[in-house]
Amino acid sequence: MTDWRSEARLRDERLAAGRAHAAGKVVPAGAAIDLLEAILRPGDRVCLEGDNQKQADCLARALAACDPARVHDLHMVQSGIVLPEHLDVFETGVARRLDYSYSGPQGGRIAKMLYGGQIQLGAVHTYLELFARYFVDLTPNVALIAGVSADRDGNLYTGPNTEDTPTVVEATAFKNGVVVAQVNQIVDTVPRVDIPGDRVDFVVEADRPFYVEPLFTRDPAAMTETQVLMAMMAIKGIYAEYGIARLNHGIGFGTAAIELLLPTYGERLGLKGKIATHWALNPHPTLIPAIESGWVKQVHCFGSEVGMDRYIRARPDVFFTGADGSLRSNRAFCQTAGLYACDLFIGSTLQIDLMGHSSTVTRDRVAGFGGAPNMGSDPHGRRHPSDTWMKAGREAQTVGDPLLMRGRKLVVQLVETFGDKLVPTFVERLDAMELAKKTGLELAPVMVYGDDVTHIVTEEGIANLLLCRDADEREQAIRGVAGYTEIGRGRDRAKVEELRSRGIVRRPEDLGIEPLDADRALLAAKSIKDLVHWSGGLYDPPAKFRNW
Repeated sequence: MTDWRSEARLRDERLAAGRAHAAGKVVPAGAAIDLLEAILRPGDRVCLEGDNQKQADCLARALAACDPARVHDLHMVQSGIVLPEHLDVFETGVARRLDYSYSGPQGGRIAKMLYGGQIQLGAVHTYLELFARYFVDLTPNVALIAGVSADRDGNLYTGPNTEDTPTVVEATAFKNGVVVAQVNQIVDTVPRVDIPGDRVDFVVEADRPFYVEPLFTRDPAAMTETQVLMAMMAIKGIYAEYGIARLNHGIGFGTAAIELLLPTYGERLGLKGKIATHWALNPHPTLIPAIESGWVKQVHCFGSEVGMDRYIRARPDVFFTGADGSLRSNRAFCQTAGLYACDLFIGSTLQIDLMGHSSTVTRDRVAGFGGAPNMGSDPHGRRHPSDTWMKAGREAQTVGDPLLMRGRKLVVQLVETFGDKLVPTFVERLDAMELAKKTGLELAPVMVYGDDVTHIVTEEGIANLLLCRDADEREQAIRGVAGYTEIGRGRDRAKVEELRSRGIVRRPEDLGIEPLDADRALLAAKSIKDLVHWSGGLYDPPAKFRNW
């Protein structure tokens, strides 16, 4: 006869073994290794909460210290590879296979390990793609998560950096998995219940507060006049022309410059109330001046940002906050909002090829791409119109019944033609192709596919790929804004000028922008200290950003 309860019985065995190291649900930090060795089985799928920012670092250290004779060949299914311990487990043999989304701080090390065969790679996912597979074929057997506090019944308060936690717990707890939460402290009553206790099996009171990466803080003092020029072109040539009201910004100085130009340059153009009102966005400190000057109506967040807690608490009309006043973030919900409710995604990348494909994979760095492929894609499931979406659709489609026309999400790559150490951004062939070949991947880790990209903005101008009618026009439009890279020097100058006459390639002067006017004086804040002043002293930046 079929045994329908084999998974449930295995879960009961895990819990019984784990309870030997717990008082009720509470486990001291010193017993975390013993707990993990008790509940884990070789070959388990494990989600160790390595989010974009929030890290279950106490549990990561414990997992890395497990005896590989007892715990080995784990299949790690986690969104972020951020801490050294996330890769240490592969060197010790505790883990063997990896499915992930983002690896920014560990990009260089993970590249060496992938090329060296130390990690068996499943795939580099988008966030939503990985979350979806948690409920289909990558369901965790054990989830190791992080929260701010818990009571002795396991009710969990995740605080402002909720991020991936609800999704991970939902998939694990309701499919016979075991959930272990590390918390900063055990309390009698949590400020609010973010995760009910009946979904949390063990609580580890960590030896120190969990680590949060200030991933989205950009110091205005480091912004260049080139970035100011590109931001001006994006605002006037894209935001204003398409009436971008609902949007998402990726990480980078270019998008941060746009945020800081809204109260100055945007105000000068008369765009207040017409653009940039509703956001799917982490609480970027560089958005503070736009919020304070009345540009921003609402922001839903993937996660939080270090130092923004008091500011968010004081601006509940703008942010989603709980009864306790703190931010309620949720990466899965915000990714969905960015995919289906936003009309524009604008972000950066490390490489762009002649078809417009982009990737953050280089020969010595595999950074992953997190949510950019979701944000930076045209979702065919969308059915609600907006003026922006319809205008982009009309540009992309020249024939057919208007009532059957599909709109288009705007996907913009904002890049300088040369990156760090004067490495060209525009290339003939993405390094991601070489990674796929060397590691045996069937699919190259492309971040945003070229047919999703609608515009490329560089210091040389804007290429509107929606208006290109064949592959040759598309290639020449890309070459036309590629500057003095080898790709840019290979342009057909006559063809690029013809594209320019049609508005496909536009230079700053075509937009009525004088490059010499691109001055840092236009930035609403020119330093982190200025952002603190804009916030009325509510923003408390991380120590490494303080220079006063």
